Amino acid sequence: MPIRQPLLAGACALCLAAVSACSLAGGVLGEGEPAPVLIAVPDWPGGQANAAVAAYVLEEKLGIPVERFEADQEAAWDALGDGSVQAILEDWGALPEKAELYVERKEHVVDAGALGITGHVGWYVPRSFAEEYPEALDWHRLNDFADQLGGQLLQGDPQFATRDEAIIEDLGLDLRPRAAGSEDALVEEIHRADAYGLPLLTYFWEPHWLSSQVELAEVELPGYYPRIELRKYLNAEFAADGGEAAAFLRNFSWTEQDQNAVASLIVHEGLTPAAAAERWVTEHPDTVASWLRGT
Repeated sequence: MPIRQPLLAGACALCLAAVSACSLAGGVLGEGEPAPVLIAVPDWPGGQANAAVAAYVLEEKLGIPVERFEADQEAAWDALGDGSVQAILEDWGALPEKAELYVERKEHVVDAGALGITGHVGWYVPRSFAEEYPEALDWHRLNDFADQLGGQLLQGDPQFATRDEAIIEDLGLDLRPRAAGSEDALVEEIHRADAYGLPLLTYFWEPHWLSSQVELAEVELPGYYPRIELRKYLNAEFAADGGEAAAFLRNFSWTEQDQNAVASLIVHEGLTPAAAAERWVTEHPDTVASWLRGT
């Protein structure tokens, strides 16, 4: 997700605290038994796809157990800084102050390289609406369509951190944000608008598996949501001492199409993350082999 900060479940916070004393992966829990790799898992499907595939390769190809912790971006950064999580596999740059604190000042976290995907957040309308009213893609003309759009900009989870209120105010638009309630609810409303030819203005992001099913057209906004190279981060001690697990996570990168394929299997086809990861890994042996080189 994009600039998104869903709430961390209380149970997961307890889990993070409970494992904070665990040895780093590459260390030893018992005689000859590798310690688990601790991966933060966000609540959006693309982030879940990253974690699922990385975990499958670690467990099935390298024999290293994985523990997964659902966490919002802020909690994940704090856990990465204190070592109770060892990897964030998709960072959207939404919390530059955390990166500055843990990477630059404390040096408790290291940049593990690009995920291979460029993320982008923006405002979109259904392609059919854009074809009928192409001028709606120019933000200068959005007020002309405010009534048709119900005076609303649809959003997802109310906990997602967006810049939309400030953008609306800055541009003098006759709109107000409305939260659908969740990412699933947002997707459902987009599907409905597409199916019935309804006007809709929505906050959305790429990559997302929905793009394979629904065509959206982006409204041209003046630079509020720049494209960003999604990056991975590792706990610094794990990066230094995590052996082949850390080497693999540094090597792990894939395309938007790859991520969307796994996310669609999870969300649209109802596979478990592990089953989706197994299918994708089985069908892409060359990519997996490239990740494992040098581990």
